[in-house]
Amino acid sequence: MRGRVIRIERISSRRGAVEEPSVTSKGYQLADPAHGKHRHHADNATYVKTLDEAAVLIERGFALRMSAKGKPASLIAPKSLRIVRDAAPAG
Repeated sequence: MRGRVIRIERISSRRGAVEEPSVTSKGYQLADPAHGKHRHHADNATYVKTLDEAAVLIERGFALRMSAKGKPASLIAPKSLRIVRDAAPAG
């Protein structure tokens, strides 16, 4: 078992900002690469309720919308994200 996702981080955050995955009333917002240059449009967004679900999609090439206090949200490519998991139980 790979462990539960506890955090998704941007590898290089914007200067002076700690970015977190954006959460809307629908859940975490991701962009499907199948939509090409239109993937950033809200009509094409994919929403999931948990970080575990988001991680599965990121591993399949989806981008994740992230934001920081006082900064507008931005779409972050999967290659610029780090998925942090808790340690798998020993046994």
